[in-house]
Amino acid sequence: MPLLLAAPDKFRGSATAGEVADAATGAARRAGWEATALPLSDGGEGLLEAVGGERRHELVTGPLGEPVEAEWRLLGDEGRGGPTAVVEMARASGLELAGGAGANDPIAATTRGTGELVAAALRAGARRVVVGCGGSATTDGGAGALGALEELGLLDAGHRLAGARLYVATDVRTAFLDAARVYGPQKGAGPGQLEALEERLAALAERYRELHGVDVSTLPGAGAAGGLAGGLAAVGGEIVSGFDLVAGLVGLDAALGRADLVVTGEGRLDLTSLEGKVVAGVLRRLGGRAPALVVVGDVADGLDHRRLAVATGVPEGRLELVTLLGRFGRARSFSRACELVAQVVSEHLGRM
Repeated sequence: MPLLLAAPDKFRGSATAGEVADAATGAARRAGWEATALPLSDGGEGLLEAVGGERRHELVTGPLGEPVEAEWRLLGDEGRGGPTAVVEMARASGLELAGGAGANDPIAATTRGTGELVAAALRAGARRVVVGCGGSATTDGGAGALGALEELGLLDAGHRLAGARLYVATDVRTAFLDAARVYGPQKGAGPGQLEALEERLAALAERYRELHGVDVSTLPGAGAAGGLAGGLAAVGGEIVSGFDLVAGLVGLDAALGRADLVVTGEGRLDLTSLEGKVVAGVLRRLGGRAPALVVVGDVADGLDHRRLAVATGVPEGRLELVTLLGRFGRARSFSRACELVAQVVSEHLGRM
């Protein structure tokens, strides 16, 4: 019996990666296929769902100082050199927690709660901690998180995180000093505030260089989550591709090797999708060994089936791209995304 692997990212505002994967695998099973759901993430929102593990909760400081209960995950050893903790910074320091850009205070917003989540993971015995960067309310350069780690006695004499390896998962390569300019407006920062945030990041870069011996201004991706990635790198964190890290944790390569058809997708396919995100990552790892069906909510102008194939090294004849908005219209695509994904998959299998 042929096997379909559903390995999508979330459709932001419409469906989680898990919901999309379940819709695709349900359609496959109704068509007489075996099917495996493997929801993925590029390190941002949806990271916890993708990696699974034991659910944990911690009461931490929210982005504007209010207490919030944040979920995180603890994974077993499984040959990794000890338990692995997975944290989404958005669960503690996210823009949604601040009430969106209109309610956020972009100057005061802090990553302290993210540092408290890392501390909780260490107390639980984690020997590797993954921090997913995405959806932040903050542009504090990680100062809040580092302050919490220092106050809790988790930095050693060399001002590095003691007792665990720290991985900072991101899907961008934004520089530390560019974080305010690139992300500040979407967090509610006006022109005067952007200038203040840029000055603060520059001062922090100098401080990190002097105190930790790390020049965060030169690290690709250090500007992720308003500079949180750079701050964590200053205390020994390693900035890594969120997609590659998740792919390794969930065994994506082995799953791709067993598949007769791979279904992947995301809410909007654009040029950034070709750099460090799920759809392109899945297609590159698949390499055309099996046909791929890419289902997306929308696609940017100029990015079509052929360009996606060329960018990912997949033969055009092994790739089909379906856009829900183009086929079903905006209203149905947003309100019934999973149902439409299932319909597209069912029709595709009927033609195979």
